[in-house]
Amino acid sequence: MSKFLERLKAFGETEAIVFNGVPTGYAELAERTADWRAHLAGNGVRAGQVVVVEGASGVEACAALLALVELSAVVVPLTPLPAAKRAEFHEIAEVEAVATVRPDGSREFERTGRTAGHELYGRLRAAGVPGLVLFSSGTTGRSKATVLDFSRILAKYGEPTRPARTLAFLNLDHIGGINTLLHTLSQGGTLVTVAERTADTVCAAVAAHRVQVLPTTPTFLNMLLISGAYQRHDVSALRLITYGTEPMPLRTLQALKKALPAVRFKQTYGLSELGIMPTKSKSDDSLWVKLGGEGFDHRIVDGVLWIRSDMAMLGYLNAPAPFDAEGYFNTQDAVETDGEYVRILGRKSEIINVAGEKVYPSEVENVLLEIPGIAEATVSGRPSHVTGMVVKATVKLAAPAERADVVRAVREHCGRRLEAFKVPVVVEISDADQHSDRFKKIRSAA
Repeated sequence: MSKFLERLKAFGETEAIVFNGVPTGYAELAERTADWRAHLAGNGVRAGQVVVVEGASGVEACAALLALVELSAVVVPLTPLPAAKRAEFHEIAEVEAVATVRPDGSREFERTGRTAGHELYGRLRAAGVPGLVLFSSGTTGRSKATVLDFSRILAKYGEPTRPARTLAFLNLDHIGGINTLLHTLSQGGTLVTVAERTADTVCAAVAAHRVQVLPTTPTFLNMLLISGAYQRHDVSALRLITYGTEPMPLRTLQALKKALPAVRFKQTYGLSELGIMPTKSKSDDSLWVKLGGEGFDHRIVDGVLWIRSDMAMLGYLNAPAPFDAEGYFNTQDAVETDGEYVRILGRKSEIINVAGEKVYPSEVENVLLEIPGIAEATVSGRPSHVTGMVVKATVKLAAPAERADVVRAVREHCGRRLEAFKVPVVVEISDADQHSDRFKKIRSAA
């Protein structure tokens, strides 16, 4: 870690992080990290202890995270959570201390009285390396807690080649947010944060700070298109948009390329359990992607993607780890192949079985988004005593419309474009958000 920090110091007064519109240079970030290290050590934090960093993903939270890694502690980054969810995460992670960054930038430190004794923590302590705990979004069931060796993550980031001004869309409690932070800093780039993630606030930040790279999700990009925010702000500095965490609707990707012709689009692939894989999209408007690179290997078994990674997690704190004997991890993502390229179809658990026929939600959602007036679409399965399951479509409209007209349009259009068993039997109109706070589509069998 000291080598990583020395590199940051070498960038001097270059802007490292812009938080709430205020820039902080690399030299100051290094000073704040050193100050946090002294503060934490003064409060008795030692190597191997499990410490939460809680607060908005700004300068202080980043400095606290870097300081804990320098101390070889196990860091658990969390954003502010409801009390019950916070308590659940603390219990699962066996949290021993909490370092809180208040909205005004002030600090608070407290001990929980716990002693972390999980075997995975023992492995980190024995190796003398820092750790990282990340929680899954937990949209179905209890969240899984992934334990990673932070030294392996840091080893991924090489010498500076292309510093860029990058927007911090995903928070530090997400592997994508960690990757954005470390990649940007390792390159001597500038990380631009936003107080809230709406289409207008993101585009306003791109305009104000000349952001060049936007890592985000397909769900947010669809919202960006619908809002038209990219037309209300000067986003001409944008050069690259990366997207991942869920399947991208082809219609959305093609519309984005038309709306932002000067921007390159790149599909990414990563999991908390494995890190972020190097990828190469076949083209800007293609969902086919080539996976792999140094430190990664993959294979496909019965249409499901398995990956082996040098950065792979040590395991889950609260669940068995789905590695095979050779160290390949079952991603549970169903894929199609075309030579060296793969196309992510979605989680195997999300497949809807209609009388023995498989329906991938993303395929139906792509067709639904072709219908004028439909702004968002989420497809899931609904139990049926005849076919086992039927397809249910929940749609959000761009403007009010008669329910009967919407249902008719859905069934007629899907009937022309899809096999009969894929056509939604149940059509629900909803104004509710169809995504989590990580801007990832929420599906459920209802």
